[in-house]
Parts: sequence; C-alpha cells; structure tokens
Amino acid sequence: MILVHDNAEILAQAVAARLITRLVDVQAARGSAHLVLTGGTLGIAALAAVAASPARDAVDWRALDLWWGDERFLPAGDPDRNETQAREALLDQVGLTPSRVHPMGRAGAGQTAEEAADAYAAELAKAASPEDLVPSFDILLLGLGPDTHVASLFPGHPALHEEERPVVAVHDSPKPPPTRISLTFPAIQAAREVWLVAAGAEKADAVHLALTAGHLQAPAAGARGRERTLFLLDRAAATRIPPGTSP
Repeated sequence: MILVHDNAEILAQAVAARLITRLVDVQAARGSAHLVLTGGTLGIAALAAVAASPARDAVDWRALDLWWGDERFLPAGDPDRNETQAREALLDQVGLTPSRVHPMGRAGAGQTAEEAADAYAAELAKAASPEDLVPSFDILLLGLGPDTHVASLFPGHPALHEEERPVVAVHDSPKPPPTRISLTFPAIQAAREVWLVAAGAEKADAVHLALTAGHLQAPAAGARGRERTLFLLDRAAATRIPPGTSP
C-alpha cells in the first residue's frame, strides 16, 4: 500500500497517528506488542510527533518491546546513535519497562561489532518462539535512503546476501560512521508489517527502484512484511511511482 501526504511535517504526524492506532489495536488483541524503530530525520520526527500527540497515552508503553533495525557502532549516549535520538524524542517521556527496551550494542563495551551483532541475535531469539530466530514484529519502521538502503543494508554490500543470520556487523558503510550493526532481510521479512517512510525529491528515484527493482540492485525492494507493506511518502518522494504500482 502506498500512502502520500503533502509534506514531510504532515507525513511525520501521519506516521505518528498511524503508529499509535496500530499499537493500541495490537495490544487490545494480544496484550503486548513488538515495535522496531528506525533512525534518520523522518523516523525521529515521527517519534517526536508521537510524544506530542494527546493520544500517546492510549498506548500501554509498559507492554511494548522496542527493538532497532540498525545502529551506529558508537559509544553509549553518542548523539549520532539511533538509540540516543529515540530516547530524546520519545522514549524518556513515556513509561517504558526498561527490560523491554533492546538497544543494539555499542562501541567501548568490550565487544567487536561482530560480537555485538551475535549478542543482539541471541537477545532476539530469547524473545521469539522456539522455532523462530526473531519475534514476530508487529511493526518494523524503516527509512529509505536516496541510494535505496534500508537499515544499514547498502547496495553492493555482502549483507544483502545473508540468508540465515538475523543480525550482522556492517563495515565500510558509505555513510558515516563506517561501522554499524543491522538486521538482515530474514529478520526484516519476519515482521507482520513493514513501513517504509521517505520524504523529499531526493528520495523519488529510490522509491521508484524500491517498487520496481530487485533487492540486490535496490535493498529497499527486499523490505516486505509478511502481512502488509506500507510506503508512507510525501508528495516530493512520490513523483516517480509507476502508475498502478503497489508493493
């Protein structure tokens, strides 16, 4: 499904409203929910919009497990970490259960990026059914880069070929910092719903490729949910959608 909003600000507010509604519905049906967060300007703006929403307290934040799709392998509290930005935008303002917040590993903690990725995979497996590698995420949020990357899965990188491990270390990222940790396609595609969010004319070609290419050419093309995939866009990012196309 493709949903287009007028501009980036309205898009962030729309993502926030949809997120609150979906979490409330999932918790009403199952008692708890699993949400995977993304970073980036729009992803963090959506979290800030959740924080500002009068409806935010309709979510039972204590019954929510929070995960991340990727993380920059930097020290704890670094302002460039997705976790740090998410805490400032929303997480520190709601009553989360600390044990249900699952940040990815950090630099300076005595682990290599590979060890941190393996530790995150083990944490995911503990929260999953015995036959699964990861929990059945209810919503997995992803930003869409102008090069079509999602999470830290970049065009041409070996992680695109990973078919077994749910989490990998990423080196030589074309975006700084060079070392990151990322979910892989097996983990992303385990989500019930995947939401890809993009704003700006510089994302229009990436959206086009995400809808028309293969995942080795355009990583975003491999980001699909088991039950539903949403492309949440502003008008500038939606200018190259092929007529009649749906993900």
